[in-house]
Amino acid sequence: MLWTRCLVLLLFWGSSGGQQAAERDAVPAQLQAGSRQRQRSPPPTEPLNFGFVPAAVYDTHAYYEPGPIGILFHMVHAFLYVVQPNPFPKELIVKVIQQNMGGIKLEEWRKPENVVLLLQWIHYEAGFLICASIGLLVVVLTPLIGTLFCMCRCCENCGGEMHQRQRKNADCQRGFYTASLIASTIFIILGVCVAYSANHNISTHIKSTRRLINTNIRDLKTFANNTPSQIEYLTAQYTTAKNKVLSDLDNIGAVLGGRIHSQLEKEVVPSLDTALRMAGGKVENAVKAMRETKEALESVSTSLEVLQEGTGKLQGTLSAERASLTNTLSDPACTNGAVSPTCNAIRATLSQLGISANYLKLPNINHAIENVDTLLKTDLSNVVQKGYSSFNDTPRLVREQTKNIVAGVKGMLDKIGAEITNFAKMFPVEPSLTNFTIFLTEGQKKIESYYPQIDQIDFYRWIGCVAALCMVILVLAFNCLGLLCGTCGYDKQASPTTRGCLSNTGGNLLMAGVGFSFIFCWILMSAVTTLFVASGNIEKLLCEPLSNRQLFQIIDTPYMVHPAKKNFLPGMLFQNPNIDLTVGSMYRECFDNNGLYHALQLETMFNINSFLNQTAYNKDLGKLFDGVQVNLQDITLLEQAGRDNLINFANSGIGQIDYEAYLAEVNKGVTDVDLLTFSVDLEARADQLPRGALENALRGHASSIRQIHRDLVEPMEQATKYVRARNTLSQSIKQLQKMSNDLPVKVNNILSAIDAAEYLIVHNASHVVKQETKGYMQTLVGYFTQYTEWVKNSLMGEVAQCKPISNVVDSMEIVACSFVVDSVNTFWFGLGASCIFMIPSIIFSVKLSKFYRRMDTEDVFEDSPYPDTLVRFPRASAPPIDYDW
Repeated sequence: MLWTRCLVLLLFWGSSGGQQAAERDAVPAQLQAGSRQRQRSPPPTEPLNFGFVPAAVYDTHAYYEPGPIGILFHMVHAFLYVVQPNPFPKELIVKVIQQNMGGIKLEEWRKPENVVLLLQWIHYEAGFLICASIGLLVVVLTPLIGTLFCMCRCCENCGGEMHQRQRKNADCQRGFYTASLIASTIFIILGVCVAYSANHNISTHIKSTRRLINTNIRDLKTFANNTPSQIEYLTAQYTTAKNKVLSDLDNIGAVLGGRIHSQLEKEVVPSLDTALRMAGGKVENAVKAMRETKEALESVSTSLEVLQEGTGKLQGTLSAERASLTNTLSDPACTNGAVSPTCNAIRATLSQLGISANYLKLPNINHAIENVDTLLKTDLSNVVQKGYSSFNDTPRLVREQTKNIVAGVKGMLDKIGAEITNFAKMFPVEPSLTNFTIFLTEGQKKIESYYPQIDQIDFYRWIGCVAALCMVILVLAFNCLGLLCGTCGYDKQASPTTRGCLSNTGGNLLMAGVGFSFIFCWILMSAVTTLFVASGNIEKLLCEPLSNRQLFQIIDTPYMVHPAKKNFLPGMLFQNPNIDLTVGSMYRECFDNNGLYHALQLETMFNINSFLNQTAYNKDLGKLFDGVQVNLQDITLLEQAGRDNLINFANSGIGQIDYEAYLAEVNKGVTDVDLLTFSVDLEARADQLPRGALENALRGHASSIRQIHRDLVEPMEQATKYVRARNTLSQSIKQLQKMSNDLPVKVNNILSAIDAAEYLIVHNASHVVKQETKGYMQTLVGYFTQYTEWVKNSLMGEVAQCKPISNVVDSMEIVACSFVVDSVNTFWFGLGASCIFMIPSIIFSVKLSKFYRRMDTEDVFEDSPYPDTLVRFPRASAPPIDYDW
């Protein structure tokens, strides 16, 4: 009854382990069905610390070390192995038992198969049968031979004639017989010591058996008393998982919101990053382009001012010089027919005195610079930061939008806890264990009530064994006294008829030992043979297979104990013999100190799905968290003002600048004609004129033009600021020309990338929220998975550890085999050795007594009647009469 109640209790805890297996199958299926992207592994669950189950401390140490007497035990085991070297006949025993389920019937043994079994059994028991036959032969022949020996000696035969032949090797024979008798006596003494040690060992360990019984019963009580507290500890640890779940629910904003934010970074942000990098990069490039455009515009403006300043001075000087030269050519002297062509030729070249690159006519670009300055005041670089900062509000949104859901989950957890507590209270475990404890107490009292009877029986046994040993000791006493008296009283000078009283007493004691040997030997040998056959077979057929657990294989043979039950243990405990539960497997689990739940394979007895269907908290959690929705549709990366500024930048007028005009002016020279060449030509033409004022004036103008070239043109061509201004102006114009072509495309790309990033956030957020919600649910379920796995492992190895059950079996083996059977085997081994050595002791005692006893007649040597020989003939002679005797 106790086992059934315990099993039912432990069922609940096993059910949790099955529940989590179902959850582990259900949650990935939901994630697979709902995911539209590549599935990812669920986040790792934080390990929970459930502590340690209160361990039971058992006092029984089911281990026996025999000590010095163990050497004798090993000798007996070696002797039994010589007698019976065959392996344990498992198949033979199984067949014999199965064929005699209904009882032994003699007519059944006449069948051929039974005859074969009988022959196999005889072959297995051959060693015991041979030794038992020898023992029976000794038992039968010893009294018969003793009777014949007595009758023969009464007829003065078999050494009964009180006459001793005188031989030359008499001393050698006497020494040999003495040594042989001493050796036989020593072996008999050793056998007595071995038998007495075994006898004393039985009495000693029978008393220590009480300690084993008490510790085993105490361990069973500890097992019964500690199991409820262990189960209560398992129940209480549900609070650990529950509190962790509640903690995560209270911090759902940081936990779930953080996970959503993190997952957005992992799954949305890779795409978002692309968009934002595109947008951000393009914004950055656009800002850079704006700044470069501004710099280029400013460079153009600055360079244009420098060039316009130099060009203005040169243009004014050249205009004045051209007007002065025109006035000079207006002189009447130029109307002279010979001079007139020269003046006309000079007058025709006056138009060349002008500037080539007229920077003054280039348009002003200050309006474009002002448009770029206005756009740069808008912080376009904030687009990326604003895109990422939009995720920071996710925890707050989750916390605000899951208030009702968190409350529902908390209520559901409280409901589950109440169901677990109520389910645990359905089974009266403590009353059952209390009844079991009472049963153990009453059983212990009953066992203790048999202690006086056991002590009395053991006392009688001890007396009987000592009495048997006393028979051998009596023979030893006669042998030892006979040897002592005969050896001490023997006189080599005395004739056989004149031997002393001490020597004669020694011989009589030896013959008395022979007589008692014939009287006791067959009695002792019959006891030895009986004990040998009984305890020897018990050792080979019970103790050895029990020590190597082969006996369990016979018990666990299907249909062995009951013809209708495949496995008798589950059939007895659970009325279901088809469960693969054996005595051997249960013993192994208990020997390893595993839990009773695992040892009895209770997972095969109870349907845990019913409890799972009643709780099913994973599905409810899934339904609750399916309602979690985080709205990220209001996220705007670029405000409308920023968009307008970008459009205004594209329409800032940079593309309307006449870059070709700028480049054309930059590529022109400073003047239309080389002033030095012009002055040389002017002097050459002046040389063609007659000497006079006109010639001198023209030469003066040539000198002035040369001076203008030297003072203005050369500095403009050679001065750094003018050259740099022209080069900068050229580069800036080319750069602006290039920018003006790509500027609308860049602006459109910026706006498209920002729109794509916003679309990615808005439309992918729901998937990420759903996916992370399922991952969060898996995390919560993972806490319960840890709890149920911990409960399952605790049930298998820590709760209701059934070591006391294996200790009971081991203690029974120790008491029955190590204490009793080994000692009994050692007893008959020593007593049997003494009986065997009594046979040579009888022979040597009879032979040796001739040398110690006083003879009635002796050999008298007379001289030979033939003088030619030295042969002496003995004759019988009676001893002289001594009237003092």
